[in-house]
Amino acid sequence: MVILNRIYTRTGDAGETALGNGERVSKANIRIAAYGTVDETNATVGVARLHTGGMKLDAMLMRIQNELFDLGADLCVPDRGQKLDYEPLRILPKQFERLETEIDELNGELSALRSFVLPAGHPAAAQLHVCRTVCRRAERLIVELAALENEPVSDGAIAYINRLSDFFFVASRWINAKHGAGDVLWVPGKTR
Repeated sequence: MVILNRIYTRTGDAGETALGNGERVSKANIRIAAYGTVDETNATVGVARLHTGGMKLDAMLMRIQNELFDLGADLCVPDRGQKLDYEPLRILPKQFERLETEIDELNGELSALRSFVLPAGHPAAAQLHVCRTVCRRAERLIVELAALENEPVSDGAIAYINRLSDFFFVASRWINAKHGAGDVLWVPGKTR
C-alpha cells in the first residue's frame, strides 16, 4: 500500500531519485525518462477523458490510466535478479491482449482507412492523437532503455506500450465516426 504523508522529501535535491528497488539513479537516467513519459501519457489520457464522459470509451480510458501506473511500476523496478521483499508488479499478457480486443471492437465499427488521418475533429479525438504521440515517445524511450546493457525491461511492458498507441489511434477514429464529423484526412500537396 502507498502512503504519502509528505510530498517533498528533499532526497532528490542533488539530482538523484530512487527506483522501486531502492537503487539511486540520476534524474536524467533514461529509465526515469521512460516511466516519466508513461506518466505524461497518463496525464494526456486524463485530459482526453474530459471529453469522453458517457461514451463506452471512457471506461476503457479509465482502466488504461490505472494500467499506465502498472506500467510505471513495472519500469521502476528493473529485474536484475535480486531478491526483493515483495513481488514486483509486471505487465501481463492479458493486459495488452485486452487492448487488442478493444482495438478490434472499435475498428470493427469503422470504415476502411484510405488516407492518413490528421489529428483533428472532435475534441476527444484530437486529444487522443496527443495521447498517441506522447505514448509513441514513451515507447521509443522504453525500447532505447531495453537496448542498454544491464537495463532489463519486461516483454510485457514493450508490448503494452506498443498496443496502447494503436488503441489511441483507433479510438480517435471511433470518436470522430460516432461523435464527430468523421476522419479529417490528409490531402497530399493540398496547399501547393
